[in-house]
Amino acid sequence: MQTQDSSHSTHTTFEGLNLAASSFDAHHPPDPKLIDACVHCGFCLSTCPSYRVIGKETDSPRGRIYLMDAINEGEAPLSTATVQHFDSCLGCLACVTTCPSGVQYDKLIAATRPQIERNYPRSLGDRLFRQLIFSFFPYPERLRVLLAPLMLYQKSGLPQLVRATGLLKRFSPRLAAMETLLPTVTPKSFQDNLPTVVPAQGERRYRVGMILGCVQRLFFSDVNEATARVLSANGCEVVIPKTQGCCAALPHHQGQEAQAQALARQMIDSFAGTDVDAIIINAAGCGHTLKEYGHLLQDDPDYCDRGKEFSSKVKDVQEFLMTVGLTARLSPLQSEPLTLVYQDACHLLHGQKISLQPRQLLRQIPGVTLREPIDAALCCGSAGVYNMLQPEVAEELGQQKVNNLLNTGATLIASANPGCSLQILKHLQLQGKSVSVMHPIQLLDYSIRGVSLNGVSLNKVVAE
Repeated sequence: MQTQDSSHSTHTTFEGLNLAASSFDAHHPPDPKLIDACVHCGFCLSTCPSYRVIGKETDSPRGRIYLMDAINEGEAPLSTATVQHFDSCLGCLACVTTCPSGVQYDKLIAATRPQIERNYPRSLGDRLFRQLIFSFFPYPERLRVLLAPLMLYQKSGLPQLVRATGLLKRFSPRLAAMETLLPTVTPKSFQDNLPTVVPAQGERRYRVGMILGCVQRLFFSDVNEATARVLSANGCEVVIPKTQGCCAALPHHQGQEAQAQALARQMIDSFAGTDVDAIIINAAGCGHTLKEYGHLLQDDPDYCDRGKEFSSKVKDVQEFLMTVGLTARLSPLQSEPLTLVYQDACHLLHGQKISLQPRQLLRQIPGVTLREPIDAALCCGSAGVYNMLQPEVAEELGQQKVNNLLNTGATLIASANPGCSLQILKHLQLQGKSVSVMHPIQLLDYSIRGVSLNGVSLNKVVAE
């Protein structure tokens, strides 16, 4: 393959190949009409995290769109030479926000990923690693089986030895990346403490459903409990179906179409008959997929309309609270002023166009000052499981993000997505920084309950 990397050219040739037909199959390939909307202006390049790190045209939205078109037309194969450029995409959707022509790159990459999984034979090692992820991560009960040995591993002191020797990184950079991102397992990771219904405090204003998530449920259960308390304190009866599973975000973002559709159907069924006004989610990546159920299930006559109806009720908790308004009284979080920096999760900022609401909520807390980082719209490198599948690119993005957050001088980082929080905590630890990372809803919860941050154990990494 010969690729000409230039801000003025997206020409890619494949020598010695005469492809008569597309390597994509006929089931929803990238739409040529959406492809043709790209005028190759290059506005997307400066906002694309993979392009900024790798520096190749084919690792930019513009370059990938050219490759999609070439594969559609049978002018390029679906091979390692092309797939690597699609795999390097974080799916952050910053290009969608930036594009002056309104190119729907989100729909194009979402159509391309399932084509790759169906029609491209990945290497054995790649298949096994992905199978490990997709067999456990979207299934909280399966993942919970691994918690006991993981807890023993963390308490044994082995993590420090493994990281100090670098043996795991030499054996498998992907496994090493996964190991460094592991959240701390606590006794709460084994419990589901929330009841099926949390009554509203005072007069009931709304009846809402609540989605627990997978990683959120096991490793950030405090965030779920805080979400339920804040909703209840603001007049919401909270319904939490125990039959709910994964929202399908992880397999959906990685092209595992059949698995994603099955999980979406299960989620829809779990909320059937609950008669809720809204369905609340507190994780950015999950929320973006939950709002796409109509598209995800477009070929299912039994679930397409149900998916659209379900998605129409999905609201990020911050989006919902700003819409209905807070009724609970807020108290200062500490005696002295508190300086925060809010980290924009891509699937909130770009995927759901939610940016002002979290900031508006945080500013309502007495004594809070909010600072803005440079490059706030740049992805932190988490991107679901991207930081495990593409650890080198994710490392550089994580370092940049944490540097930008620290340079604000804020003493606490507010992050509304578990993957982002884990990525940020990892790079704070690598830099030996003692900074807390909390979900905005936790800060609201403490403020409503009058709990001082000085008296609670924060999610913090302390330099050793």
